[in-house]
Amino acid sequence: MVLFISGGEIFVIMLIVVMVFGADKIPEIARGLGKGMRQLKDATNEIKHEIQKSAEDSGIDTDIASDVQNEINKVKEDIDDMSGPIKRQF
Repeated sequence: MVLFISGGEIFVIMLIVVMVFGADKIPEIARGLGKGMRQLKDATNEIKHEIQKSAEDSGIDTDIASDVQNEINKVKEDIDDMSGPIKRQF
């Protein structure tokens, strides 16, 4: 999801960026943004890993999300089984 920005709006934004920074600075800016995003992703992955490791060391069940997803899937299947004949009638 790109924050509901259309192609025309992206074009206008890129035009403004070229006018403000110049065409020669855009690769440097993009490289800096890429490095920043990579560092942010690495940091969040490291934090997730540390939280999961400390939870496992404490004996906390970390498979709660998969258990919830399994229950949701069971309910969806039950609803589909019940609504199947209803959908065919209409």
